[in-house]
Amino acid sequence: MAVTADVVVAGGGVIGTAIAWRAASAGLDVVVVDPESGNAASLVAAGMLAPVSESMFGEDALLRLNLLAIQRFASFAAELEEVTGHDVGLRREGTLAVAYDPGDHAALMRLTAFRRSVGLDAEELDSRACRRLEAFLAPDVRGGVLFAGDWSVDNRRYAAGLRQAMGSAGVRTLRDRVVGVRARDGRARGVRLADGGAIGTIDCATVVVAAGCWSGRVAGLPDALRAAVRPVKGQLLRLRLPAGMPPVISHTVRATVRGVDVYVVPRADGEMIVGATCEERGSDRTVTAGAVHDLLHDAMSVLPVTSELILAEACAGLRPGTLDNGPIVGTTGIDGLLVATGHYRNGILLSPVTADAAAAYLIGQRPPPEWEPFAPQRFTAQVRAR
Repeated sequence: MAVTADVVVAGGGVIGTAIAWRAASAGLDVVVVDPESGNAASLVAAGMLAPVSESMFGEDALLRLNLLAIQRFASFAAELEEVTGHDVGLRREGTLAVAYDPGDHAALMRLTAFRRSVGLDAEELDSRACRRLEAFLAPDVRGGVLFAGDWSVDNRRYAAGLRQAMGSAGVRTLRDRVVGVRARDGRARGVRLADGGAIGTIDCATVVVAAGCWSGRVAGLPDALRAAVRPVKGQLLRLRLPAGMPPVISHTVRATVRGVDVYVVPRADGEMIVGATCEERGSDRTVTAGAVHDLLHDAMSVLPVTSELILAEACAGLRPGTLDNGPIVGTTGIDGLLVATGHYRNGILLSPVTADAAAAYLIGQRPPPEWEPFAPQRFTAQVRAR
């Protein structure tokens, strides 16, 4: 059976589905191909929208992109809710970062000064003020800072909303895997699928590779781009309140415990997300006893009441990391072949602006200048220069 489309998107996580929705909304006929969207990295995430906290010092270009993303997120989420009629769980109470020893407090003050230098709010709080915001904090909290501009979204509601929105816009989906890009005369002409059954190929005008950490497995993508993306394992926990217990926290709470960052993110139904590990373990997605122990220990160090909650789920996902921690979005040097991958820890935050950028490329426009440092050519040009 022949299948044709204007655009094939390889990957059904939040990046792929957001791109598909925007492309279909622009009038394009879109097919999304993904073998297991229910296990995408975006479904194993805390949903933090933290433009500075998730950037490292010195990553100025990524910070500028993240700031563009946080400015866009609220309107994108509002449109998504209007189209679907479902709440995506966007929370704007802010993030409370707390410190427990002088070293942590000094590091937090450096981060606070940096945030202010880029125009973001940061309200310093003493230990008593921290407990007025979050009464269940451990008693030895030294102080903290309220980052009002760091939000969160319920990643699973958000991902479900994107799938519903793209379906309503006419996007077709195939539960399969793109294994290769079909090219002729220097231009992408379609894709090959893993199944090889009734639908072995799809003809299209443009292919968008948005397969997260699996993007490197798509044959036909330039070798330099395939080598630039790798899986980075992350484990996190979902905790649920016992019957009759009121919500424990109202803000996202971040802290450093034994030199390791831990965060606890509340949901509207009282559920809390605790995360997350960062492990170079290849494609391993097993949940380990050590990670569960460490995450619970760190969470209880910050919020002792965590010990009374129900461990509802322990899960592991694979983030798409890159050689420089930045996303790879744009044209590839092969006509009709775009890439949108490598979002690492910022996939949820960057999904709206990535969708906007991809849609711009698809209709012959240029995305905002914040995307220029993250073009695929930063990797492919290095190969040509050798």
